[in-house]
Amino acid sequence: MLQTGLMMNRPLLISAVIEHAAAQYRDVEVVSRETHGPLFRYTYADCAKGARKLANALAGLGLAPGDVVGSIAWNNHRHLEAYYGVSGSGMVIHTCNPRLHPQQLIYIINHAGQKAMLFDATFAPLIKGIAPHCPSVKHWICLSDAAHMPAIEGIDPLIGYDALTAPCSDDFTWPEFDENTAAALCYTSGTTGHPKGVLYSHRAIVLEAMAGCMPNVLAVSCRDTILPVVPMFHINAWCIPYGAPMSGAKLVLPGPRLDGESLYTLMEDEKVTISAGVPSIWQGLLAYVEQNQLRFSTMRRTGVGGSAMPQALIARFADEYQVEVRHGWGMTETTAVATMGTLTPRDLALPREQQHAIVARQGKSVFGVDIKVVDEAGATVPRDGSTQGELMVRGPWIVRDYFKGERSPLQGGWFPTGDIATIDAQGTMQIRDRTKDVIKSGGEWISSIDLESAAVAHPAVAMAAVIGVKHPKWDERPLMFIAPKPGQTVDKEELLAFLADRVAKWWLPDDVVFVDSLPVGGTGKVQKEELRKTHGGVFR
Repeated sequence: MLQTGLMMNRPLLISAVIEHAAAQYRDVEVVSRETHGPLFRYTYADCAKGARKLANALAGLGLAPGDVVGSIAWNNHRHLEAYYGVSGSGMVIHTCNPRLHPQQLIYIINHAGQKAMLFDATFAPLIKGIAPHCPSVKHWICLSDAAHMPAIEGIDPLIGYDALTAPCSDDFTWPEFDENTAAALCYTSGTTGHPKGVLYSHRAIVLEAMAGCMPNVLAVSCRDTILPVVPMFHINAWCIPYGAPMSGAKLVLPGPRLDGESLYTLMEDEKVTISAGVPSIWQGLLAYVEQNQLRFSTMRRTGVGGSAMPQALIARFADEYQVEVRHGWGMTETTAVATMGTLTPRDLALPREQQHAIVARQGKSVFGVDIKVVDEAGATVPRDGSTQGELMVRGPWIVRDYFKGERSPLQGGWFPTGDIATIDAQGTMQIRDRTKDVIKSGGEWISSIDLESAAVAHPAVAMAAVIGVKHPKWDERPLMFIAPKPGQTVDKEELLAFLADRVAKWWLPDDVVFVDSLPVGGTGKVQKEELRKTHGGVFR
């Protein structure tokens, strides 16, 4: 007969993370780039006070546990306080991606039922446009001091974050509740149709943050200074805003300045040892470093995800700058990292070029996450590094159901990722392709189907098809094929101007190819494989 262990049953709650940091690493710095430019410095003890003041302020506005509070914000200290003040008090923080088309933003805000919105002044024009269409949002709060508050016509009152929280007490008792209580909400941007909501629990976030600090993942400790370039509106910034205070690492938040010069200067001035972001960020950083013949004095490693990092870029970081690249994979539905590549002693005995080839894969599953690859019949394929199939995942921080979804996406208890992958005998996974026609550009998804639908809305367009073409900076960019209606004409500039009113600017195709007809199969579907054969090169 199995016995029950005689251990305390304490819930894993986000509030415990910031209070741990305040108690054990109270003087460790948080450095934040303000939206208007200068750096702001304070400590984890100050951050915990700010989070408690925000919790009191939100309660004063009439918000209650279970309410959804949105954010459209950069990586900065006020956004960090919101991560803890909102979730810690039992509310749900909904981090909204400002790169979405305004209509998609309006949809997810209304779908989430937000009661309040926290936003940076940068996004004031965006807020002005969407606010009239978001009736559930009763409080619009700008993450700013009084001196840098924007004026937004139609929002009255517009609340300033500092003015709201300044008079509030920092004496707040965090409530205790079940660790499976909802803490944060993110919407996917990689699906066709409306984005889907992924509702994270306190348990999932805390476990994922702990896993992210492990030696074989990002190896974060109190001796490190970490700079997350990955946005806090993008899968919880890969849980670094939780993992850094959990481990006592100095946290550097770059705000809106993500160009190579700004990042390099911040890394050097603050003695950053670890960073994380999508490949396009590192391409820009390395271009600046090489152009100015600079070196990294403290940077030791960077986590890369969002899209595949070219092997040549991995080699330049490792061989020329002694910066280790750790290549990972995850998605909105996995809370953050699910796999991570770290070279083993066996790998380190190989020639450098072979090491870089291993790092270019997506790595081994993080403890807590199981992965497998299945064929079309659902049978698990061999771990031989060559047999491909759909990647399936499961674990304590993997989605079970979508927020307000009609049916579970799971198949036999596993989540189907939509990625085609292989796994070798050592457990290293590599993404080979995707089952769905979505394009990943700079770490963000573009739906080819949605882009095609927008193009077909043009009165001169009969058919449209979009494929992803390799790009040296953005990993992939969309290439559009247009078959005009008989007797109709449309040029590239006119079509792009038409699309600009219907999709996000960064979705716009890099080029448009006009054809008499598109190749179709027996079911009437466009044969995109034929298009890839003739046009699947590399954008220059």
